[in-house]
Amino acid sequence: MAIMEVSLVPLGSGISISQYVAQALKVLQKDKVIKYELTSMGTIIEGNLDRLFELVKEMHQVIFNSGVKRLVTTIKIDDRTDKPVTGSNKLKSVRDKLKLL
Repeated sequence: MAIMEVSLVPLGSGISISQYVAQALKVLQKDKVIKYELTSMGTIIEGNLDRLFELVKEMHQVIFNSGVKRLVTTIKIDDRTDKPVTGSNKLKSVRDKLKLL
């Protein structure tokens, strides 16, 4: 399982982009397998890497379908082959280390 952070920023469509973020999140809400978390700076999704790419492509397209002419989509991926990775496991690891300091 991979963790992906995606940020979709329409350009030339005004200052607020929340309406576009909401449209993109509707794509994720339809998928009952992946896990996602909306943050103030992007959305974190967890699942099969191929499926995550498909979903990001669909999120990207749904914003274009709303009339946006230019869109910058940024993707960061955390994928490991030595052990399973989840967002909650990553947070737990940091919190455990904070207790040692």
